[in-house]
Amino acid sequence: MTIKVMLAEDQNLVREGLRNLLALSDSIEVVGEVTDGSEVIEGLQRLQPDVLLIDIRMPKMTGIDALREMQRANLTTPAIILTTFDDHQLVLEGMQAGAKGYLLKDVSLDSLVAAVEAVHRGETLVQPAITERVLKGLASLASKEPDNTPVEALSVKELEVLRLMAGGYSNREISTAINKSEGTVKNQVSSILDKLGVRDRTQAVLKAINLGLI
Repeated sequence: MTIKVMLAEDQNLVREGLRNLLALSDSIEVVGEVTDGSEVIEGLQRLQPDVLLIDIRMPKMTGIDALREMQRANLTTPAIILTTFDDHQLVLEGMQAGAKGYLLKDVSLDSLVAAVEAVHRGETLVQPAITERVLKGLASLASKEPDNTPVEALSVKELEVLRLMAGGYSNREISTAINKSEGTVKNQVSSILDKLGVRDRTQAVLKAINLGLI
């Protein structure tokens, strides 16, 4: 099955580079491009892509604002933020606005393809190189916005999986790390989300840091 991707990037060279990289993959097809956040909604509705790659900084409407517009329009296309800026605050805002992952623009072909495939499977993707900075930012944010909502206690195994989720690892990578089947990991992730009362992995990590679980 071919994964249809839409690019939202205002810099021509970057956009062409991403398009050319993705063209090397047999599993991915770039179905269209837009050059500003203000064009994202129309592009998604017209092209119906499976995954959106979106620049975090664009001139008329930023990628973050476009993600918020997507939420308001109930558009659920999984999005990956692209950035040249190692700025945890912007990444935080993007993830809070619904992004499923983020990558630096100098990403390799293998990492880019793996990221697209991961979010298409419903996973959350972060680059380990900047995960530590983002988690520090999340911890800072959590300290400002305490959430005292009681949650059901997580088991030792679930806490282990949760820590790996915070590191940006996929279900497959977690299954290898803890020597369990991918199906078992998927069930544990679902249980973690239920116990924390959240809808996705990003929110789970946010709440876990907020509650001091990781």
